[in-house]
Amino acid sequence: MDRGKVLEFLRQVPFLQRLPGSSLRKLAEVVQVKQYEVGEYVVREGEIGDGIYFILEGQVEISGSASIEEGNHSDLLLKQYDYFGYESGGSIQQATVVALSKLTCLVLPDSYSSLLQPKSIWYADESPGGLSLMEHILCLEPLEVDLFRGFTLPDAPSFRQVFGGQLIGQALAAASKTVDCLKLVHSLHAMFILAGENNSPIIYLVHRVRDGNSFATRRVDAKQNGYVIFTLFASFQKVEEGFEHQEVFLPHVPAPEMLLNIEELRERRLADPHLSMEYRNKIAKKKFIPWPIEIRFCEDYHFSEQSPPRFRYWLKVKGKLTDDPALHRCVLAYASDLIFGGISLNPHRRRGLKIASLSLDHSIWFHRSVRADDWLLFVIESPSASGGRGLSFGRMFNRRGELIMSLTQEGLIRKAKQQNEDLNSKL
Repeated sequence: MDRGKVLEFLRQVPFLQRLPGSSLRKLAEVVQVKQYEVGEYVVREGEIGDGIYFILEGQVEISGSASIEEGNHSDLLLKQYDYFGYESGGSIQQATVVALSKLTCLVLPDSYSSLLQPKSIWYADESPGGLSLMEHILCLEPLEVDLFRGFTLPDAPSFRQVFGGQLIGQALAAASKTVDCLKLVHSLHAMFILAGENNSPIIYLVHRVRDGNSFATRRVDAKQNGYVIFTLFASFQKVEEGFEHQEVFLPHVPAPEMLLNIEELRERRLADPHLSMEYRNKIAKKKFIPWPIEIRFCEDYHFSEQSPPRFRYWLKVKGKLTDDPALHRCVLAYASDLIFGGISLNPHRRRGLKIASLSLDHSIWFHRSVRADDWLLFVIESPSASGGRGLSFGRMFNRRGELIMSLTQEGLIRKAKQQNEDLNSKL
């Protein structure tokens, strides 16, 4: 059987979609094709199993003492894209499997079962030590098909609650690991419902809304302590050629190499003799955890002074990323929540005014292929704020001037509540 067709089939198997692309390609090289006639035994209860079976064509019936012990007295039917034999390879089979029709299976020999247990959803063999913090933040733990667990890492930036970009990036990572790896996200729409707790794991439940030839739709619910705190809808598309035009252009700004990053700006402020010693000591004592995204402002930005509701900065991920295009989009989904909604506060800032701001909803459209480890220019403007909410529009360009992403976000912007008041619900 043609290995290209084998790989195409494996990409459709829900159980395998959580694997890195490199693992799927290796699986396509080592699986064996086996065919069975109607009524033929595939495996018998009590025999030694010889691998994991993925049903390419046909149906099987599973029966045996295991299903009876579990209280399931009816036989189990499996069809295309289902599998059996997992975790029983090399041991006694606990059920009998019979072909109900002409049957074709792809069998993964036990000796290659380690391919189903990669080090990460993003990489199979590489040492994680050389990878970026950003990739570790987006490295979810698969619990079962369509169910993942994420964490707020101790060395990752955080606020009083889980950073909104972390929820967007991790939820998109979960959704991306339930689709054909040739389908990439082209749009997402997220709603922030409750503030997340930094010290609790986050469970991401993916709902397979639709799978088509060219598009797939997913909904992801992020849960903590039994409550949904965040919901994301994402649409995925196979890459295809089509009409193109672009009517917005890269603005004239200094190149990122000519600008200081946030860490360098902080050091400059700490050493600035024009600032009071009291202010510099306050900055020095404040806990500072560098972001996993490198940011270089194109213009001065003061969080305590009025300014126009617009801003521009360069960004790219720090460190090395695996060459998975889905990962690069997840990284930018994470990064897109940085500073974005706060621009709607610019005209209202003044010294001494304490403000509470939270992301309410967030949308992204991906227009062209992108690498998160290349410099991108984030152009932000806020056309309106009213009713305690601020609206921000954004565009990301690559250095060639191509429009990569369009974004919108609405956020809650209020005068800060007293410290003893609880700001738990986001809506």
